Amino acid sequence: MAAAPTKEAMLHLYSSTLRASRAFSSYNFRHYFVQRTKSVFREIKDEQDPAKLSAFYSEKAKELATLKRSAIVNQLYGGWKLVVENEKPNAQLDRGDS
Repeated sequence: MAAAPTKEAMLHLYSSTLRASRAFSSYNFRHYFVQRTKSVFREIKDEQDPAKLSAFYSEKAKELATLKRSAIVNQLYGGWKLVVENEKPNAQLDRGDS
């Protein structure tokens, strides 16, 4: 019988995965992995079966290592910023006719 990971261990894995997801320099990758992380952990939050929790924890720990490596590579070859990443979210459009 596999011992279920503690709640603190699951929260640490969740926060580490979110941190790694936010490390991507590419907007699309960053938002995809943040949303995916939130949705995957939301699905397992009410699970009580220790075997399922243990399997989930070990699988996601492996994925975290891969995610960290992928984020580093993405930072090296990030590319250009997209229009949606504009630094001024509340900026007024300058129409030039005033």
